[in-house]
Amino acid sequence: MTLAPEKPQTRQNVDVRFSPDGTPIAIRHDGRIWMVDPDVHTAHWFSRDSWWETRNRAAVGTGDLVSIEHWQVQATLPSAGAELRTFTLRRDPLATQWQIESIS
Repeated sequence: MTLAPEKPQTRQNVDVRFSPDGTPIAIRHDGRIWMVDPDVHTAHWFSRDSWWETRNRAAVGTGDLVSIEHWQVQATLPSAGAELRTFTLRRDPLATQWQIESIS
C-alpha cells in the first residue's frame, strides 16, 4: 500500500534550487528533496497581482509590484519507483521565497 502525500496548504513556502540558466532543478518540500525531471516539459509564465485588492504600496522606484512568477514542473523523489508529481510554484512580487500553489 502506498500512501499519497496530503494536499499541501496553499501558499506553503518551499526552497527551490535553480540551474545556471534559471530553470528549477530541485524543490525542498516537507523535509524532502524532489528532483525536477529535465526530460519533461516545464512551463514558465507571469500573471498579474490584483493590486487594487491587496493595496500593496511601495515607494517610487521600488520595482515591479504586480508580476507574479510561476513555474510548473514535473518532479520525483530520488527513490526507485517514485512517481512524478506536478508542482506549480509561484513567487509574489518582492517576495524572497517560492510558494507551492498546487501539487498533483
